[in-house]
Amino acid sequence: MQWYEVRQLYPDRFVKFQILKSHIENQVRYVEDVAVIQAFDDEQTATRELVRSKDDVLVYHTGKEKIEIEIKPLFGFRGSNDKYRV
Repeated sequence: MQWYEVRQLYPDRFVKFQILKSHIENQVRYVEDVAVIQAFDDEQTATRELVRSKDDVLVYHTGKEKIEIEIKPLFGFRGSNDKYRV
C-alpha cells in the first residue's frame, strides 16, 4: 500500500507498518510501499509500539506527507570482538 493511501484511510493517526519497498538516496531512506499492521489514536501507545518495533517495522504519524528516514553513520562503532581489544 502506498503512503498516500494509508493517509487517506487513517487520517491524523499513528500507524504501525512493515516496510515492503524502499530506496536510499543521499543518506535518506525513502519508503515506497508498506503493509499496515495497526493504527493508534493514542500517542503513548504508539510510542510504546515504536520502542518494541524491530527491523523494518515502524510507527509513523499520517500527518507526514512522506516517509523519509535519515540514515546516520555509527562513528566509533566496533564489532563485539573489539570490545576487549587492548
